[in-house]
Amino acid sequence: MAWKFNEVALTLKERKDRGEKSVIEAVVFDDVYPLYGQTDIKGSSEERNRAIQSDLVEQLRLLEKFLVAVLDVSPLPIYEELLFRLRKHMSAIRIGLSAGDEINVLEFVRNEIEVLFNQAFASESKVKESIETYKQALDPELKMVYRCRKSFEQSLTQINEAVSLLLDREEAQAQEMFPHYFEKYKTDGVEFNMYIGESLVPDRHFDPIYLKNLRLWQLEVMCEITRLTGSLKPALKIPLSTTQLILVHSAPLSIRFRQEEKKFDVDGAYNIRYEIVKKRIDKARIKGKSERLTQPGKIAIVYSNDREVQEYKLYIDFLQHKGLLDEEVEYLTLEELPGTNGLKALRVKVKQPQKNDSQSIRHKTNKVLPI
Repeated sequence: MAWKFNEVALTLKERKDRGEKSVIEAVVFDDVYPLYGQTDIKGSSEERNRAIQSDLVEQLRLLEKFLVAVLDVSPLPIYEELLFRLRKHMSAIRIGLSAGDEINVLEFVRNEIEVLFNQAFASESKVKESIETYKQALDPELKMVYRCRKSFEQSLTQINEAVSLLLDREEAQAQEMFPHYFEKYKTDGVEFNMYIGESLVPDRHFDPIYLKNLRLWQLEVMCEITRLTGSLKPALKIPLSTTQLILVHSAPLSIRFRQEEKKFDVDGAYNIRYEIVKKRIDKARIKGKSERLTQPGKIAIVYSNDREVQEYKLYIDFLQHKGLLDEEVEYLTLEELPGTNGLKALRVKVKQPQKNDSQSIRHKTNKVLPI
């Protein structure tokens, strides 16, 4: 898409050369078809909170031993009161975290307990030993217990990096089928946007078969991502699971480059609904149930009309034939969210490879070839 930016830059230069007012033209591509995919970490917020709880409790437990040792050599009521407050914090955190709890606990630790490390009684053997044990448990840079959170972040990063590398590799091959726009983001997982259409590639004729090809490619890559993250799970310090989601949108739309954000976004009020659905659909639940749409080991395909479901049934049938998807397909209606009414979904389980099957799916099976 560099050609479009070069074109805009050339037009701007020509205007300057003619002494005209310099106005940067908007970079807009009309009539492009969007594809959206998401790999999310199942229960990442809960896992992160559990890690924070564990670290805070461990830090307070070590300081509890310190205060008990202090009271043995200097039984002042104020130290007993500190121990009482520490245990209250510890009990509250074990029950659950609330907003501000982590900051409040760390301020209490640093302002009221760690300052005691320089008192005269700190030279007593048991007190000194408890201080050394505490300091050894702290992260050298963060100066706090960070063991469980570090394990969580390392596990999350390992998944994100593996998924990102796989997407980069496969997407390079997809560009050879028909050029398109691709972008990905790492959050608690990886999400990616793709746009395909003739306005993106003026020297190529766009045929709907290229859109179908890219949709099939996306679904097959999602199968591989599901298998990949499943195979990583036993080696992770925190055994995180992932969920996979595809959003189908058949109507063409326009995208505009946002100078402030340095990224493309959908253009026009009518097209905004697509962005709203993207932001909210991962929270969707099955109508009449409390069950979330996205589940580990399964791919959820969200759609809004029968033509889309018929198309994806063909792709699912094909990938079932290739041994990538389970035979059972769920047809689901989703609970309404603000701006997301009338959505339905297909959900299908991905078959995990056999233990002696170590090759990549897309290196074992026939590739989706350029049209």
